[in-house]
Amino acid sequence: MPRTVTYKVGLVGHDKYKQGVEGIEQDLTVEIHELDAQPWGRDDVFRHVGHDVPRVDGPVKATGAAKYTYDINRPDLCVAGLVVSPHAHANIVSVDASAAKAMPGVLAVKTYEGRRVTYAGGIAAAVCAESESVLGDALNAIQVVYDVKPGPAVTDDAMKDGAPVVDPRRKTNVAGPRRGPLVRGKPDEAIAGADVVVEATYRTPVQTHSCLEPHGCMCEIHDDGTATVWASTQATAFFANRRLTQALGLPRNKVRVLTHHMGGGFGSKFSALEWDVICAEFARETKRPVRLMLSRRVEHLVGGNRPDSIQRMRLAGSKDGTFAALDGETWGTSGNGTGGAGSANFMVYELPNLSMVQNGVATFSGIGRAFRAPRHPQGFYALESVIDRYAYAAGVDALAVRMKNDRHPVRQVQWRIGAERIGWRKNRRQVPGSDKGPVKRGVGCASGRWGQGGRHMVGRSQLVFDVVVDKDGGIAFQNAVQDIGTGTRTLIAVIAAEELGLAPGDIDVRIGDTNFPPGPGSGGSTTAPSIGAAVRNGALRVKESLAGLLALEWGVDEGALRWKDGVCRGPDGKQATVREACALLGEDGLRVRGRRERNWRSPYRETAGCQFAQVAVDTETGFITVEKVVAVHDCGRVIDSLTARSQVNGGVIQGISYALYEEKHTDRNLGDMVNPTFDTYRILGMEDCPPIDVVLTSVVAGYSNTGMAGLGEPATVPTPGAIANAVYNAIGVQVTDLPMTPARVLEALERRQG
Repeated sequence: MPRTVTYKVGLVGHDKYKQGVEGIEQDLTVEIHELDAQPWGRDDVFRHVGHDVPRVDGPVKATGAAKYTYDINRPDLCVAGLVVSPHAHANIVSVDASAAKAMPGVLAVKTYEGRRVTYAGGIAAAVCAESESVLGDALNAIQVVYDVKPGPAVTDDAMKDGAPVVDPRRKTNVAGPRRGPLVRGKPDEAIAGADVVVEATYRTPVQTHSCLEPHGCMCEIHDDGTATVWASTQATAFFANRRLTQALGLPRNKVRVLTHHMGGGFGSKFSALEWDVICAEFARETKRPVRLMLSRRVEHLVGGNRPDSIQRMRLAGSKDGTFAALDGETWGTSGNGTGGAGSANFMVYELPNLSMVQNGVATFSGIGRAFRAPRHPQGFYALESVIDRYAYAAGVDALAVRMKNDRHPVRQVQWRIGAERIGWRKNRRQVPGSDKGPVKRGVGCASGRWGQGGRHMVGRSQLVFDVVVDKDGGIAFQNAVQDIGTGTRTLIAVIAAEELGLAPGDIDVRIGDTNFPPGPGSGGSTTAPSIGAAVRNGALRVKESLAGLLALEWGVDEGALRWKDGVCRGPDGKQATVREACALLGEDGLRVRGRRERNWRSPYRETAGCQFAQVAVDTETGFITVEKVVAVHDCGRVIDSLTARSQVNGGVIQGISYALYEEKHTDRNLGDMVNPTFDTYRILGMEDCPPIDVVLTSVVAGYSNTGMAGLGEPATVPTPGAIANAVYNAIGVQVTDLPMTPARVLEALERRQG
């Protein structure tokens, strides 16, 4: 039967900044499942949770012992590769693969004559060979004849009247509004009566995922009629989709997927894609294990990207800084598709009157995929930029404007913390661009948000962890969830160790293997808050089972036993540790199952965050140096503060890279990417990284027995906006296009002088 519990939720610590903030601490009464663990409250004290715990897989990664998909070698391993179209729009007339087929060591060739290619990177042929050298020669020997057709590969060209359409069933590439029109109140009347109205158009580029480990997999079909697939995937449970299993010629229950370690996904690696299917077909045809990993150039073309955006924003309000209305329209492309190209540019702040239309634009380019906080970095860059423009026009402090229109209690505290740590009053230029000399400094800020307390289901099945306990005290937690570099293994170990009174190193974490219960995909910042509650319930089931054994051994009632800090205590001074209790197990040990129960309601419906940036801008060269970033973030209950800070650091680094460097450059005539390598596609390097001051505001958010929420995505949301506003404060003019390259900075300065 469900039971009712009342416990304390809200912000842990930071008492100095809580004064006067309503709703920052509450008592929460919820009805929970009878098998669910008692929720950890705001004032609970822990041995491991909330402390710095080193990654449990740190040693194997630091020593190179960790095996990624590319590292897996099997007897008689073959390699496969692709010939892809350099044209954005073409029909494949013919493919001459005779020379490749005649080469010694070439095992199989596939060609795709007659295919209509609608993006540079479309597959024209594929080869399977016995070695990398033979593969390279064979791919170069294949001759493809294309009937090249016009195909606009960038948003502006695709929007023009009469432009060739990607989808022949449509009359235009603009498929809007995909989101909206969203209308609230009476925006036209509010704007007409406002004291201050500002308007600008902001642009963000196509950003490729640039995963360090490219897409791909290795397939092996065994003599017993089963197959193993080693995959670079964010979702082992969903990788073996119908296309892949059909290509292998096997039912789903005969296919095992392994992802022990993975080199980045950021939202682009959730299911088997065309090249994975080709790999499976080659394995079936050759009856040998086959590996197909995309080359870096092809990875840039088809591995995924964050859609670009054109955002026209108009913000109106009073002279005291109160927002009255926001009006806007956006356009963006996710390549061949029109979905997913919207911008999250009307959130966080109180906007009583709103009108927003968001259009998707199809282009002849590789399809976009979910990218760390989809829609948010580009949307918040535009929103926060137009807010700074409004603040200057109204003559009101930019931070005060945000705090006035932001009702979230946690972010009210975060604004105060960040302002103090960046030195807002001291370092903010009251007159933008007023520094003497060519190098000018400024500070800026921006908000962020996300909303994810986890899920209790994987597909149509309840999320569970199997826990295996040995007679010698070994305890293993098993689930197919994959660690994509975010510290999932460590979080499992910390939660289990906390509940069992052990050390994280005592926990054997077995994940990334579909022989275990299905795990959630690592996306949407859902992983940690989804699995955490199941892990804790699994540990609780272990304690209950061991208590039952101890009660029999001691001849006492089980209800008289109590666990604390890994020790079970009974009447007459009887006590036993977890390991001592395990000695009572039979040779087969113990197997229990921890279930993830449904979320309950939470007063903190979304996670909050804000960031502050300090920059120096050389007005003679246009070069921007980010000197410091203060990142203040909530991720629900912080489980491992070391891992959490690492996540925020990574998000900030990726946000700086997006703000200053990353941009897919496309040849507008050919439609091909002209910078598809890491020496031409610039991403942030170590020398570019500023000091990052991470402040974690641990908030017991409710939702589940751990109080956790997601962090992977929100940490990158505010960064571009904070840097852009710092640049605005430094030079007195907005750079309205990302990335803010030296050339664009100089163009903005010329506009100001003109």
